[in-house]
Amino acid sequence: MNHAKPTVFVVDDDDAVRRALTRLIRSAGYRAEGFGSALEFRAYLECGPSADHNACLVLDVQLPDLNGLEFQHELRGAGMPLSIIFLTGHGDIPMSVSAMKAGATDFLVKPVSDTDLLNAIESALGSASQALASRIEIESIQNRIERLTPREREVLALVVEGRLNKQMACELGTAEKTIKVHRARVMKKMEAHSLAELVRVTDKAGIQLPPPHPPRSPESVTAA
Repeated sequence: MNHAKPTVFVVDDDDAVRRALTRLIRSAGYRAEGFGSALEFRAYLECGPSADHNACLVLDVQLPDLNGLEFQHELRGAGMPLSIIFLTGHGDIPMSVSAMKAGATDFLVKPVSDTDLLNAIESALGSASQALASRIEIESIQNRIERLTPREREVLALVVEGRLNKQMACELGTAEKTIKVHRARVMKKMEAHSLAELVRVTDKAGIQLPPPHPPRSPESVTAA
């Protein structure tokens, strides 16, 4: 994980406000990057800054090109999970409700006090840090899943359903001792030390496992 200093992006078309905000944020120990419009910040994001970084966005609602609420929806649609703090001099309750429902962490009315803004930034960065840790964990679990063979994925699907080795052997048409080998490999590749842990990581990643082959009759099961 990237342990760089947290970054606060500021998008506000008022030069004086933007400079004041970035100075305040830097004085609190954060990195701060200022942009005069949503389009300018979009161009910055398209250059590909690392996603493995703790950051949040202080976003003015009234912008000259794309307003803050529209840009929020654009970022969500592009899969960019930035924690957003809205600032506005013309806010109203419906606007703030819409922003919060869309995932904003705070909605502050200008002029905002230094304390209120820094508290909001601290909260937003906390949410961003948790989201980043969760995303990294899910990616790690998905990488482990990809190391499994097709048969091991079938075994995993049955294991997390709570099937016994004997039941899995019947289901997959193989010997119980073969199931034990596959099960041990699944536990090792998934880096799980217990059935409970295996179920947890599989559920957390939302993995859609392939269904096993149709059940086979006892007569068709051959001893291995």
